[in-house]
Amino acid sequence: MTAAFDPSPSDPSDRGLLSPVWANPALSGETGDAALVAAMLELEAAWAETLEAAELAEAGAGDAVRQGTTAGAYDGGAFATWRLAAAAQGGGNPVIPLVKALREATPEPGRAAVHRGLTSQDVLDSALMLVARRAVVGILADLAAAADALAGLAAQHRTSPQVARTLAQHSLPSSFGLKAANWLQGVAHAEARLAGLTFPIQCGGAAGTNASLVALGGEPAALAADWAHRVGLDAAVAPWQSFRGPVTDLGHALAAACSAAGHVANDVMLLSRPEIGELGEPLAAGRGVSSAMPQKQNPALSALIRSAALRAPADAMQLELASALSEDERTGGAWHSEWPALRELLRLAAGSAAALRELTEGLRVFPERMRANLELSGPLLVSERLMLELSGVAEGGRAGIQKAVDAALAAAVGVADPADQARALRKALRAVVPYIAADDARLDDLLDPAGYQGDAAGIVDRVLADYEERAAGRRTQHNRK
Repeated sequence: MTAAFDPSPSDPSDRGLLSPVWANPALSGETGDAALVAAMLELEAAWAETLEAAELAEAGAGDAVRQGTTAGAYDGGAFATWRLAAAAQGGGNPVIPLVKALREATPEPGRAAVHRGLTSQDVLDSALMLVARRAVVGILADLAAAADALAGLAAQHRTSPQVARTLAQHSLPSSFGLKAANWLQGVAHAEARLAGLTFPIQCGGAAGTNASLVALGGEPAALAADWAHRVGLDAAVAPWQSFRGPVTDLGHALAAACSAAGHVANDVMLLSRPEIGELGEPLAAGRGVSSAMPQKQNPALSALIRSAALRAPADAMQLELASALSEDERTGGAWHSEWPALRELLRLAAGSAAALRELTEGLRVFPERMRANLELSGPLLVSERLMLELSGVAEGGRAGIQKAVDAALAAAVGVADPADQARALRKALRAVVPYIAADDARLDDLLDPAGYQGDAAGIVDRVLADYEERAAGRRTQHNRK
């Protein structure tokens, strides 16, 4: 890999000051300008080697071009990112000044092989795919770790009672294990979607016909496949400079990863509110502090993840818009608009995946608060069950059960505590349900919210079994590599 280059001594580059979700240099560096320049130089050197191997360039051309790629590896050098960025305004993309500088830096016999038969879009599209492939490796590792952590939470809390909330209101008894399993489904789906992507080489020449390669006496598909192999990209069926599927597929997969992480973060933010207190983010020195209120413990990880989830869809849609407005065999403006959107998606997904990993691996769970919150609605949560199982035997049928529930609701309006509501409901039920149809012990069972979780445990088991099958395949594939 060609060495990375510092942008300039004054460092005017964007380090993520206003986007802290990806501000970690370990995340931003692999998608930064220097990484993109290094990828373009790597592609140019590998292309010269491909031409040489096919006897379409002089012997030694590949080594000479690779030597040339190191000539500007210093502050202010020909390949300095700030210099290329300024020069890119002349031709509309950074490949043009990079190729010019590379030709000047490459000794004979390789100079004539620099960029021979290629066009700017071949190099830039392929460089973005190369940067993306390398970034996605880290994203996948963090998503896999987060998924493993969620699987552990789902198994540990398989039957831990928790109230389900629909439209922000208590609805039915559930379990925290089921909530974790639902999170797991989203994260595992996003992981699988990213893992299934291909990162194709772009090799079409000036108009997508590879006329220059044919004129050189080469076989374009074979040359493209060899080039892809040398840099670690996938061979493409055909040039895709006017077909933007590889870019939009990547963008949507990255946005899906942000959305899956955002679902977890949204729930954690809500359930960590002091008045709810069912979950807590991992504790770390300096994490979640307030500049004004020393007592606060803000859900900083969840906030960062959520910021990425809120921003990613717009960038994904920008890629779709660029594809929709692409015209002819090469588009102007629409293609250019893809570059920052794709890079931002890579950064947002990398940042949110890293934060999600930390959040899920250290998530604090408070089952006693879950049970206490479940009991705030008391046996009213099992009204559905009462209607289903007792309306056929109750005096007045469904109306009789509804009357009993209304009595409990009236007690709630009177600021009764859950125990008072339970007593009111039980007394009203006892008045309309014959003892022979449901004795006191049976009535107590029916009124216990923890006993009405439906198939929650079974759903958890099936999600975990499906995930374990996927994870086993992932581990096998990783071991093969």
